[in-house]
Amino acid sequence: MSTEIGNQTRKPLAVITGGSSGIGATFARRLAPDHDLLLIARRKERLEQLAAELSRTYGSHVEVMTADLTVEQDLAALTERLETAKDLALLVNNAGFGSRGRFWESPIETQEQMHRLHVMAPLRLTHAALRNMVLHDFGGIINVASVAAFVRSSGSTSYCSTKTWMTVFTETLHLELRSIRSNVVVQVLCPGYTYSEFHDTLGVNREKLAPRSFWLTSDEVVDASLAGLRQRKLFVIPGWRYRVLTSLMSKVPTRLRLALEAATTKTRSGQLTPSKREPAGIGQSGPDQARDR
Repeated sequence: MSTEIGNQTRKPLAVITGGSSGIGATFARRLAPDHDLLLIARRKERLEQLAAELSRTYGSHVEVMTADLTVEQDLAALTERLETAKDLALLVNNAGFGSRGRFWESPIETQEQMHRLHVMAPLRLTHAALRNMVLHDFGGIINVASVAAFVRSSGSTSYCSTKTWMTVFTETLHLELRSIRSNVVVQVLCPGYTYSEFHDTLGVNREKLAPRSFWLTSDEVVDASLAGLRQRKLFVIPGWRYRVLTSLMSKVPTRLRLALEAATTKTRSGQLTPSKREPAGIGQSGPDQARDR
């Protein structure tokens, strides 16, 4: 189900999944002055409030689609829209959720939903968007992954593995586009801990997860992403601390890396309670959280 807001002159179209709050909503606010928007999430009221605000403030055409991208019917509808949108300029694959708990102790349904949302939905949407963008030799795709793709931890097996998949997926797409000298650009955005409603809903103590200096705002994450997109950067890791951390973890021997990851898990062992799914409209951006990049 979708609702159109306003009837303005059309601008290049930016499509944002998980666009109702957090990082997704910040992307929408940053892009609204120069783009028309299609915002997708499960929370209709949130979407419509944001759409009305952006349409009123920037005069952009803002459409909302209430959808759960783990549901085939909803995913197919958005896929078809991306394939046929003549004005498509940007796709931000941001929707996702986090969970707590050891893999075998959490419901398998939660694990499957996470893989559908973090892997199959971006796969299908990116395929549809690229068939459109490559044909016109124009556009960009931002896949929101996480620092968790480089620094893993117990209690977030599916989260870390799906975010690792997203980084490899995007890197390989970059190589294919480069091989045909396409002007289409892809980016994998890997935030660390980012302030959002995720931890409040999940009941996690932020101070136990990381020092305050490691926490980012959604504005910092999105500004780094869009600056990187203008520079055609493949990997964007906001925050110098996270850039140093991921660089070091990618260079140390596997045995040492596993020891460091195990030590990190011990400090968070009290957080390994049963999994709890968050709305698919929330984005992600941290070692085991969901947010709206």
